[in-house]
Amino acid sequence: MNTLSKIKSNPFRFGTVVEGTFFTNRENELQMVIDIISGENHLVLISPRRFGKTSLVNKAIQQTKRPYIAIDLQSITSVLDFSIQLLRKVLKQYPYERIKHFIKRFKIIPTLSLNPQTNSIDISFQSGTESLDALSDVFQLIENIGEKGIKPIVFFDEFQEIVNIDKNLDKQLRSIIQYHKSVNYIFIGSYEGMMRDIFEKKKSPFYHFGHLLTLKKISYNDFYTFLNDRFKGFHKESELIAKQILSFSHCHPYYTQQLAWQVWNIIEHGSDAEIQKAVKNLIEMHDNDYERIWNSFGQTDRKILIGLTRKNISVLDKSTLELFGLSATSTAFSSLKRLLRQGYIIREKGYEFDDPFFREWIISMRELC
Repeated sequence: MNTLSKIKSNPFRFGTVVEGTFFTNRENELQMVIDIISGENHLVLISPRRFGKTSLVNKAIQQTKRPYIAIDLQSITSVLDFSIQLLRKVLKQYPYERIKHFIKRFKIIPTLSLNPQTNSIDISFQSGTESLDALSDVFQLIENIGEKGIKPIVFFDEFQEIVNIDKNLDKQLRSIIQYHKSVNYIFIGSYEGMMRDIFEKKKSPFYHFGHLLTLKKISYNDFYTFLNDRFKGFHKESELIAKQILSFSHCHPYYTQQLAWQVWNIIEHGSDAEIQKAVKNLIEMHDNDYERIWNSFGQTDRKILIGLTRKNISVLDKSTLELFGLSATSTAFSSLKRLLRQGYIIREKGYEFDDPFFREWIISMRELC
């Protein structure tokens, strides 16, 4: 018997970086990422949110056994804040005593102090410090570290947010890092249109700066094997459970893991392996969140989402537009672009919900009307 089938605790994980046996088979993508960052290349990785980009990159970096510095641009509020947060990450990876001689070369020396409440390092620059000078110094510090030791990896999560931090930051950052040879950079983004504008438009400073990969859903066969192996020995109908989960989740990495986790819990507490019961439990758990999201939409977006709850139709067809009271194709297309940008829908073979539980919530809500 497969050793995975002997696992007694819930073998599914979602909502955090997935590691070890929780990591779902992405062997081809994993090897490709390793190959790219093992040379002189940089990597641009694009996919919708919750497709496992960060988990994939983390696993690849672990296998290279190289130091890494990760920063989420969604959390950055200004160019100077970018410098401070990046330096804080560097100091977590490298002891101050090891790199202090590099920091002493900064144009403006930062003030470092230990915060006794958080046991972390507080960093500040004196008033009037040029933000770009500080940012350039921190990136040069990382390059210097790479020249003197093992080549580090820097990866930016939600890199498309760079355009919201400062309108010139993309030009400034490119001018800083374009000559670095002792660092590999990884750029991760969830909004495909914005990321492609940054890395594929000829006028963009980051045009063709790295090898671009688009992360798709995990294949049905790989996910089926992953689920079946973990339910095998735990429930006699493991194959049926795997098929039913994937029929609902459409192989979305996050929501497949979430539904499998809930099904496991139901079985563990002595109930039948009812997929619909697990779906109902998860919808009820997030009812307030879904209601809040729904109330934030305008009428056109609501009509589009209602249309997308129906299978095997195109929301841009004239008959569909008439059915849901949409006046023009251009109006519907603008709504689809907006919902794509906001991450509520994704586009694969056609438009579909990112969150299948939200789709089910809309169906249930309308059935109660």
